[in-house]
Amino acid sequence: MKELLSPAGDLDSLYAAINGGCDAVYVGMKQFGARKYASNFTKDEIIEATKICHLYGVRIYVTLNTIIKDNEVSSFLNTVDFLYNIGVDAFIMQDFGMINLVLQMYPDIEIHASTQFNNSNIETIKLLKDLGVKRVVLARELSIEEINSINIDIEKEVFIHGALCISYSGCCLFSSMLGSRSGNRGECSGCCRLYYDLYDYDKDTLIKSGYLLSTKELNTSSKFDDLLKSDIKSFKIEGRMKSPEYVYFVTKFYRNIIDGKGYDNIDTDIIKVLYNRKFTTGNLFNDNIMNVKTSNHLGLKIGKVISIESDKIKIKLDKNRKLHQEDGIRFSKSKKGMIVNFLYDKNKMLVNEISDICYVNNNFLVNKEEDVYLTSSKYLSNYLLNYEGRKVPIDIYFEGKIGKEVHIKISDGINKVSISKDICSIAINKALCKEDIINKLKKLGNTVYKDRSISIDIDDNIFIPIKELNELRREATNKLDILRTKITRKGRQKVKFSKLDIMSTSYNTIIIDNEEDLKKVKLYDRIYTKNFYLFNKYKKNKNIYYIEERNILKSKLLSNTLVGEYKYPNNSISDYKFNVTNIYSVYYLLKLGYSCVTLSVELDLEEINSLINNFYKKFLFYPNIEVLVLDKIELMIIKGNILNIVKNKSYYLLDKRKRKFETYFDGNFTHILDCKITKINPSFKCNKRYNIKYLK
Repeated sequence: MKELLSPAGDLDSLYAAINGGCDAVYVGMKQFGARKYASNFTKDEIIEATKICHLYGVRIYVTLNTIIKDNEVSSFLNTVDFLYNIGVDAFIMQDFGMINLVLQMYPDIEIHASTQFNNSNIETIKLLKDLGVKRVVLARELSIEEINSINIDIEKEVFIHGALCISYSGCCLFSSMLGSRSGNRGECSGCCRLYYDLYDYDKDTLIKSGYLLSTKELNTSSKFDDLLKSDIKSFKIEGRMKSPEYVYFVTKFYRNIIDGKGYDNIDTDIIKVLYNRKFTTGNLFNDNIMNVKTSNHLGLKIGKVISIESDKIKIKLDKNRKLHQEDGIRFSKSKKGMIVNFLYDKNKMLVNEISDICYVNNNFLVNKEEDVYLTSSKYLSNYLLNYEGRKVPIDIYFEGKIGKEVHIKISDGINKVSISKDICSIAINKALCKEDIINKLKKLGNTVYKDRSISIDIDDNIFIPIKELNELRREATNKLDILRTKITRKGRQKVKFSKLDIMSTSYNTIIIDNEEDLKKVKLYDRIYTKNFYLFNKYKKNKNIYYIEERNILKSKLLSNTLVGEYKYPNNSISDYKFNVTNIYSVYYLLKLGYSCVTLSVELDLEEINSLINNFYKKFLFYPNIEVLVLDKIELMIIKGNILNIVKNKSYYLLDKRKRKFETYFDGNFTHILDCKITKINPSFKCNKRYNIKYLK
């Protein structure tokens, strides 16, 4: 069975998702979720949300998909314990150490590997399966053909609608390096939605300008038959920061498609009003994902400016288009927007709605012949949120025999409830008939249930007090509530950590990509290179490591692997792009077979030293650690040649603050580097406890 998975940023959106027809929802709490600026849920709200979901037969997944720093581990595990005990169905997680630890602590909980884990290659997915992860949220860069080729017994989840990241998820450091708002910690500031100029690096000439990193919105509805034919388990809608009406309608839209009801032009128009940066079927179907003209919500075209007066703008609405008071509109060329507080007909009389010639107040300078777009609609929002509540169908059986207890049995198809009471007697005046009993049993309005079938077996001439009959119905549905929300958990297990056979070493390291520089190297113990020719030529004479190309479906583990003699993972080094920020990630990578672990560049010097000391206190040995001391950090790695630039030629992106971000295309990926050199600390010394990575 396919699952429709909807977002919920708060309780209103949760109800909207449920009533739209979702099979599962994903939500976040105030901490540890990759949408820190959504409303998110308090502890009391998540308890309520879990009960609500289970009453409706909807699964609830909680996002714990940020990287976890050492000083947060205790709080993180307390949150996990709380969520485990209240009965949430799964955790969506990114942090490698926490995934391992939680799976050992709570072996009966489902872990879904977040798209932030960068699930873009076979080895990563195999590893997650071996660890016990139930599901992978696949990278949005994978095509449907690539997804279908993944022959691993693990549930697959893909995004089908909503906002796209331009960088591989989990690999974007743009927001973190520029503004100390980490995308890996739910704080993304949206650097990809800004305006940039692209320059040739050598000639210093402008090539083009625009929102060069901004993507369209994903909308797979036109290709959904192909998705339904695949072995994808879960179809995920993005949008924990979207409105309840958005969540409701997009959920209902895809529910209808999955159920074979299809959609029409009115549905697609509504989606454009709710949120639209232009649509794409994404990398799933090898579609163009870029919209460089604007990064804003476009809305739905509804008309054109036909004349401008000193105090009013005259608009001719398109056929079958309406404008309502309090609608939001935007003008295409001037890019001005407004709320229509006052709407006039062609005679300049105030109206609430109109479908032909109209006037709005002239609040700013616009141009004649500009297109007019509807970007919000209070009328539409009210209409969408006036939905019929979702109900759980139940079968009811009622038996009333004189001289015996009355029996009521109800079933939702899985759970069954049976209650008996001695409340039946011979009628003295008017007897109860079947219709009377059916009418009382149908009164399920304040519950989540509706009757699917009612069977009645009664004697003639019986009497049952109406109050007792109502109480019997309430008691039966309350008992069914308990069964539907009941959870059974094994409880937290104790985790034992073995001492690993690790030989502590100390190295100075440099990255080199050309033979001339390689011949000059004397002061460095290890050499890293992306140049396979150099690696192959010098691997017998120098301690040289090849940097695996990452993010390709058939490549090596996780984000990036530094391999000595292709003996994975023995003699392999995990790069800083693994996002390692706590002692458990270090421990489990070493246990997996890595000889050395490079820490995340999102840690400062104090956090690095604290991690090393905490590791020794916990595991009683010092790990082999590398840290990046000096380098120009890679901010983004992007699938394909999204800027249409020449392979292996240098360019730079210039932002409004005149910062230059070196950019190049390597034949597979577009790379964007930081505008500055990152220095952890010039006086940071190497000692026997850990390695230092010096980069050219």
